[in-house]
Amino acid sequence: MKKLITLLLFTTLSFAQKDGYWDKERAFTKEIKLSSGNRTLVKIDDLPEGASEFVFRISLIDENGKITTSLASILKAIPDPTGISQGTAGAITLTNSLSGDDTCLYGIYTSEKAGAQFLKDGKLETACYFIKEPVNKDSKVISIKNTKCFENAPNIWFAFENKNWVMSTKIVLEVVSWIDYNASRGWNATTKKEVLSLIDNSSILKAPISKEKFQGAFLEGFTAKYKYSEFKQMLPIEKNRVVEVLSEESLKKSGQLDKYLNYFREDIRMLSFSNRDDEAIKKYITQVFDKKWATDKDYDLLGNLYLKTKQFQKAEEYINKAISLNKNEIGYQLHLANVYLYTDKVSEAKDIHKKYKNQNIDANTSWVQATKSNFDNMKKVGLPTDNFKKILRILE
Repeated sequence: MKKLITLLLFTTLSFAQKDGYWDKERAFTKEIKLSSGNRTLVKIDDLPEGASEFVFRISLIDENGKITTSLASILKAIPDPTGISQGTAGAITLTNSLSGDDTCLYGIYTSEKAGAQFLKDGKLETACYFIKEPVNKDSKVISIKNTKCFENAPNIWFAFENKNWVMSTKIVLEVVSWIDYNASRGWNATTKKEVLSLIDNSSILKAPISKEKFQGAFLEGFTAKYKYSEFKQMLPIEKNRVVEVLSEESLKKSGQLDKYLNYFREDIRMLSFSNRDDEAIKKYITQVFDKKWATDKDYDLLGNLYLKTKQFQKAEEYINKAISLNKNEIGYQLHLANVYLYTDKVSEAKDIHKKYKNQNIDANTSWVQATKSNFDNMKKVGLPTDNFKKILRILE
């Protein structure tokens, strides 16, 4: 559930354990020499993709002073932002104990224009975060994702004003980002919608399946396999291939494959009813069999298409495969007996009819009824009827 948090969130121990890492390799460090009463604006390097928080430390030290321990090195001992103290006992503090008596005001901006205005008038009220009282050291962890002011801001600027009456000061600014593994892949609500648009016109979505389950599986698979930056670099032909592969995987993962196949079989039957059998066979092979999706129902249906088009050897092969996958479906036995009438196996066909003639194909259709219906359909499509009487005599 999304919560709109408008106030800046500074981390205390309320942070939950995060799945990410401190980006010490891209830590920002800058020494700033600032004369008495002067102001300056410092741009931080672009925040890395996936930065959900950043920690900063400000230390004011004497002219010849040095920071003995860098912020990045301290963070090695802190597994995530929950371990950083904001005045809470038991956590690690980041502020530098060597800070002197010099003081400054500072604020953090996400707009260079607003920061530049501060240089003119010294007003920090337009900053995303600022302090009201001068400090000689400070550190904070700022949540980017939970703060509207920082959200989606690729850059930040630190503004400083030296509050010494006479002396110049040296300010050491250090910034380290916390990278959320998931966010670093570049996926958010907007980019995910961009991916889902790839399957808006998918033929799969025309089938009576659970579209939400399919789309959810597709999105999960896509975002797990590719970063958003990788997606944006794909050529159209690459995107098409990825969509094809992931769509097939998502049908299985979402549990919608059976529903889709039922819909597809009806499409194949409609093509056959329209005497577009060659088209139906080719479509069936490329869209189901080549993808290794075929079940006993598909082998049986394709076998019957081969029977209708007088490709008897193929018909026998595919129907036998259906039987091997489901030995309890006696309807397949009837279809095999039909094929045997054209492959010089009439005696085997008779044996099948003798074995099953007193059974039902389903709750409402007897073997005899199904046989006669099959023969009528076979006659209509122009298959030879020479052996029909031999079978019908057995069923009398």
